[in-house]
Amino acid sequence: MSRMSYYSPSPRSAGPGTPGGSLGGGGGHAKAYYNQARNQLYSRYSHGDWQSSNNHHYSLSEREKSLAERLRADAWRTVKSTDQRTRNRQQSNTKKLGERVNDITFWKEELNNEIRDMDNEIESLQEHKRVLERALYDTRNPLSIVEECLLQREKRRGIDQVHDDVERSLTKEVAVIKKCQDKMKRCIDKAAMQLKMNRSAQHACDRDSKDKGHCQDLDDRMHFMRNTSSGTGFFPGIENVDNTITVPFSWVKFTQENINRSQGEREASMRLRGEIDALLRACATEMWNQYNSANNHFNVRIQEANDARNKLQAHLCRTNNEIRDMERAIDLLKKAIHDKEGPMKVAQTRLEERTRRINVEACNDPSMKGLQSEVHEIRESVRMLKDKLREAENSLVRLLKTKQTLEHDISVKDNSLMIDNKHCMGMRKNMSMDPKVGQIFSVF
Repeated sequence: MSRMSYYSPSPRSAGPGTPGGSLGGGGGHAKAYYNQARNQLYSRYSHGDWQSSNNHHYSLSEREKSLAERLRADAWRTVKSTDQRTRNRQQSNTKKLGERVNDITFWKEELNNEIRDMDNEIESLQEHKRVLERALYDTRNPLSIVEECLLQREKRRGIDQVHDDVERSLTKEVAVIKKCQDKMKRCIDKAAMQLKMNRSAQHACDRDSKDKGHCQDLDDRMHFMRNTSSGTGFFPGIENVDNTITVPFSWVKFTQENINRSQGEREASMRLRGEIDALLRACATEMWNQYNSANNHFNVRIQEANDARNKLQAHLCRTNNEIRDMERAIDLLKKAIHDKEGPMKVAQTRLEERTRRINVEACNDPSMKGLQSEVHEIRESVRMLKDKLREAENSLVRLLKTKQTLEHDISVKDNSLMIDNKHCMGMRKNMSMDPKVGQIFSVF
């Protein structure tokens, strides 16, 4: 066999694009030829194999071109759809962020309005509390004056130490003032507690408002953030992070509860201010009425004491006149007794001298009987005069004692009048309870 003879290669050695393999799916097989120029054995294809390979590549190119066109069309549609979906989603989220900012702004304004209303309420309640504290302080002076009046009236002497209407009125006035003070103290404590509750509710609203302000700024920036904005970046896995603790319902409910709590405390505070006004008016009225009642009893008592003192002075004047008359009567009686000494001496001397008559001349004649009767009459007259003198002297002693009693009673009445009229009523005039300030504690 010559060196250019044909050799069929082993089927195992044939492959596409390799010597002895099929070309382009044409179905041909390369044949081995001996090249004398290079003294080597080479594979060679037939013209049909070459043509088949070209046709195969043409059809493959057409298929890949058609597939590529379809892929490009699908890719363009995908790009357009994903771009539209991304824009829609971004616009939707931007709109939601705007709506969220509006919601936050609305509730923030509601909170700020409530905070301002609570500020006004706290200021009003503080003013009411200040007025109430001032009213409580102002009751100290009336109370000390009334107690001083009771102490001053303890200086009354003797029979004037009477548990009279004035003392009962003053005792009741002390009780009324102390009762009003207790009510004011309790109301002040209640106002202080209400102020704490108001500030606590306001603090909750203020904290919620600040949180919403922070969130409003953040979401407002997110609302105006665009693809060209600075500060954007990749945060891989951030979509899997969920640090939320509320949902829209609980978020709104939390703010509503803060507002409702603040409104409830404001209503309670307004009711308390009404109670303070009513308490101030009631205390002022009650203290004013008792003040007038005590003053009226003072005036009645002073008038009674004046009348009694005037009557005592009139009796003292009459007693003094009677004493002077009685002293003159005593002097007259003493003189009358003294004047009886002369006639007594004459009558007794006559009788004594006539005892010297002798014999029958010692006669119990009418002269004798007359002289004896005269002596008895004079003696009886002296006895009667001495009895009258003794009675007059006793009466004078009693009149002097009566005068002393009247003078002492007048001094007692003067002392009581000085205590009631000068000291007590003088002090009570300084009490801030005149009708011009009938609402002494209410300045609203």
